[in-house]
Amino acid sequence: MTLQETISTDLKTALKAKDETVLGTLRLIKAEIQYELTKTGASELTDTAVMQILKSNFKRRKDTAVEYDKANRPDLSSKEIQEAEVISRYIPKEVSEEEISRAVNEAIAELNANGAQDMGKVMGKVMAKFKGQNIDGSKVSSLAKQALSAS
Repeated sequence: MTLQETISTDLKTALKAKDETVLGTLRLIKAEIQYELTKTGASELTDTAVMQILKSNFKRRKDTAVEYDKANRPDLSSKEIQEAEVISRYIPKEVSEEEISRAVNEAIAELNANGAQDMGKVMGKVMAKFKGQNIDGSKVSSLAKQALSAS
């Protein structure tokens, strides 16, 4: 079952269970998927494309929750956090910092990288290794920068 089908099935389940938070969140995700389908003219999106939609929505919810906290609106912040939790069910676990660090060190050794000029090569190698997995590019960048400046 594709990710898109899983979301549709869970949407129906939430509708029957009258779970408003899950229902509202999945409807928004489904609408974004439909928008992408219309934009691309495809009949179905790949799991990678759906994952990108989920990740961007998850990040948006987390950022919005932080903004609501700053504005002293805990009610709206908690709603955004609940929606982010619903979305996180469909996103695979993020690659750990230790795994990223290990991959960065392996890439530096493999490429004989030394200095900031090799940053792009190291980043490319590490990102290719974790392709299709949930990895934070900014973490990779900071760890690569740190490792290259130490070498």
